[in-house]
Amino acid sequence: MKYPEDFINKVICGDCLEVMKDIPDKSIDLVLTSPPYDNLRDYNGYSFDFEGIAKELFRIVKEGGIIVWIVGDATINGSETGTSFKQALYFKEIGFNLHDTMIYQKNSYPFPPSNRYFGVMEYMFVFSKGSPKTTNLIKVKTIGQKHKTSTSRQADGSIEKMKYEMGKEERVKDNIWKYDVGYGKSSNEKITFEHPATFPEKLAEDHIKSWTNEGDIVLDCFNGSGTTTKLSMLLKRNFIGIEISEKYCEISRKRLRQGLLL
Repeated sequence: MKYPEDFINKVICGDCLEVMKDIPDKSIDLVLTSPPYDNLRDYNGYSFDFEGIAKELFRIVKEGGIIVWIVGDATINGSETGTSFKQALYFKEIGFNLHDTMIYQKNSYPFPPSNRYFGVMEYMFVFSKGSPKTTNLIKVKTIGQKHKTSTSRQADGSIEKMKYEMGKEERVKDNIWKYDVGYGKSSNEKITFEHPATFPEKLAEDHIKSWTNEGDIVLDCFNGSGTTTKLSMLLKRNFIGIEISEKYCEISRKRLRQGLLL
């Protein structure tokens, strides 16, 4: 029998479904990952068994643990595939709660077809195994008057006045998160962009801070260039990275070594 420490703070090169079979039950605090979806990404011909992976994730995530599943959809013959929604519904079917449907908004994007709006977002589905055990929600400064009166319609149709603290007070951040993307923006490391699709380091930082505490275990089962593992290390979380491509495993390990020098 293997134990969590057999995997801790390592980038493991292999098929994530097979590797996860050796990870103990209920040992992972957070899964932060983005799968190679709908052939949108050139992933050296690799494919994955989504349903098998989802079931293994349910087994290894702790009660109260979180999965952040970052995914989008391809447009084929004028129609989006809807793969993202199908996956979200399957996670619910096997026992996860859909805790939040968040949006990752990019400030850079390709030109769309002439009959579509610019595509600037991907979904960040936040699944919880029961009620989340850790919620260090990010807060931002409010804007406007110090005190503001608003109204809320009750279940019986009546209107209730509500008073909010504004101005210098803080509030929880919205669930649409906008990030700079592209070379020199999502990461300062040139080697990162040898992977075809990376998410910003700040995105990884924000989710890791939101759903874990120092010493918790963060897993990225599609580790890619290693953004999740690098930021987990810098934020004093333990990490496990699983990646099927040897090339990307080496990129991830180099980024970890560079991070140790910071």
